[in-house]
Amino acid sequence: MRASLIQIAVNEDESVDRRRARVSSLVRDQAGSADLVILPELWTTGAFAYELFAEEAEPLEGSTYEAMSRAAADAGVWLHAGSIPERDPEGPLYNTALVFAPDGTLAAAYRKIHRFGFDKGEAVLMSPGAELVAVRLPETVLGVTTCYDLRFPELYRGLVDRGAETLVVSAGWPERRRAHWTLLAQARAVENQAYVLACGSAGTHAGVEQAGHSIVVDPWGEVLAEAGAGEEVLRVEFDPAEVATTRDRFPALKDRLLGLDPPRRP
Repeated sequence: MRASLIQIAVNEDESVDRRRARVSSLVRDQAGSADLVILPELWTTGAFAYELFAEEAEPLEGSTYEAMSRAAADAGVWLHAGSIPERDPEGPLYNTALVFAPDGTLAAAYRKIHRFGFDKGEAVLMSPGAELVAVRLPETVLGVTTCYDLRFPELYRGLVDRGAETLVVSAGWPERRRAHWTLLAQARAVENQAYVLACGSAGTHAGVEQAGHSIVVDPWGEVLAEAGAGEEVLRVEFDPAEVATTRDRFPALKDRLLGLDPPRRP
């Protein structure tokens, strides 16, 4: 399976409409070279540009939805379109990730459960999601997560119980905690015996330098590919069958003693 992680630079001198058009073009450029394309968190505004969340919030099927749906269909790819500030018809804001099928239809929407900010910023401005989301692709099952979720291993265990084999993280992770980004991505891969595809952003969000360094980790915790700090497209080819092989050869997940709800597969 071929994946392209598009590490977008979010800069304040570029309008949201211009960035949306540029990112659509980058997605279309993956036609023929990727089966799955992944974008960062809140790339329309920047993950730390809190003052823009309400101003740029969209309905689920708003401008970004329409642009990404067309781009996915034009490229013929599965597209994890990062996340948007979603305004629910009843008023609340959510940090919502969108996943599109190769025909442009919406396959899933995930409202971020763990909001960052410690009683300020996103933690105050956004409402929490309540549902885990796993999406069945022909080659694998994606578990969909966003940025700060990466610090909460129980969420990923829940996704594994729903059949997830490839864990996707869309993020706007700060440079000052880049070591945590790499460490946690590898930990989530090892403990769940799954691939982790973690796509961050570049540039500066409201004065917060972004880590970049999007990363792909295999079920043994080995780094298959890693980006640098600037905008780039990280391309990688991986074999989803390695998840079952790893879990069979080293069946650690079978030794779990803390019971969870019965698995619910997509």
